[in-house]
Amino acid sequence: MEGWRGAWYVPCLASLETLQELCRKENLTCKSIGITNRSLKSYEVEYLCDYKVEEGTEYYLVKWKGWPESSNTWEPQKNLKCPLLLQNFLSDKNEYLSRGREGKALKVRNHVKALSPAVADYIVKKAKQRIALQRWKEELNRKKNHKAMILVENTVDLEGPPLDFYYINEYKPAPGINVINGITTGCECTDCPAEKCCPKEAGFILAYNKQKKLKIQPGLPIYECNSFCRCGPDCPNRIVQKGTPYSLCIFRTNNGRGWGVKTLQKIKTNSFVMEYVGEVITSEEAERRGQLYDNQGNTYLFDLDYDSDEFTVDAARYGNVSHFVNHSCDPNLQVFNVFIDNLDLRLPRIALFSTRTIKAGEELTFDYQMKGSIDLTTDSADGLSPSRKRIRTVCKCGAVCCRGYLN
Repeated sequence: MEGWRGAWYVPCLASLETLQELCRKENLTCKSIGITNRSLKSYEVEYLCDYKVEEGTEYYLVKWKGWPESSNTWEPQKNLKCPLLLQNFLSDKNEYLSRGREGKALKVRNHVKALSPAVADYIVKKAKQRIALQRWKEELNRKKNHKAMILVENTVDLEGPPLDFYYINEYKPAPGINVINGITTGCECTDCPAEKCCPKEAGFILAYNKQKKLKIQPGLPIYECNSFCRCGPDCPNRIVQKGTPYSLCIFRTNNGRGWGVKTLQKIKTNSFVMEYVGEVITSEEAERRGQLYDNQGNTYLFDLDYDSDEFTVDAARYGNVSHFVNHSCDPNLQVFNVFIDNLDLRLPRIALFSTRTIKAGEELTFDYQMKGSIDLTTDSADGLSPSRKRIRTVCKCGAVCCRGYLN
């Protein structure tokens, strides 16, 4: 268009390594992705693909970082300066063999001792998975807005990062829904809590004690100081808004429950652990999505039913670490409604607090029935309209008091 001086920007979904591979394949340079005349012919081991012994010499098939797989080469072990990648290769090979999938590690082919194709294929898949999970971990830690780290771990299967999940730090409202109600006032305290502090103005007591641990009973709301309050960031009534203080690990469970979350630090009783965030949608839209999720065996809908049942949080595509927290009928996390910069009782923030001391390495869980959703494990389901009758999802929490179903 004549006179148009703007520019179109289209996000690139290809990884840095893929772009580098294209440049090297076409003999092109691109400074912005690190391919210059000097680095065009540089070589760095990305992972090891295969192994063989020929005439008494050990060789590894090398995938070079930023080069297409067609450029893979066999290199003698003595030339390789990548002890960690060698360790990963041997670990993956032994893991495959320990599961009884293959009889012997090496087989003689044309007078050359070599890995069977099945073993080599598994090793390559594990290497690619390791790289993908590392990139995902880096992406999660770039996007989070809290200081604690997020780790990723899968020692169970070949599953990689979820393909249709986007990390967010706060509610993502659907069109027409306002999760910030334009609050313009806050407390005048210089040392919270005072007579006119936020919880007391709302008719409730301060939720936290001097150790910043929860002191109220489940069912009561939490009113934290907001962005218009005079108190500073060290105010004892600013807990949830600071984000999770604990380093957490998203890990692959070994009993068919998919991904889970475990803490890497000890968590004391009544401590804030994380928020549950996602898309804020109407209950009507949640009903429609719920039918689809039930058919897929997924549970991500969280009813905001503190004051009414107008809205629901859907963490299926957009969410934070809480997206991966599994259900338990005997959980170690409890749900609380929180109000900070939005005092609309229909739209509380959802916070998860510890119900007991949680050891480092222990999985975090909460009871999905805490959402206020209808319990379909009772006879009450018989009186529901067809649209409310949901497919019952079998519970795999393993608790002694397990109810048998998630919903």
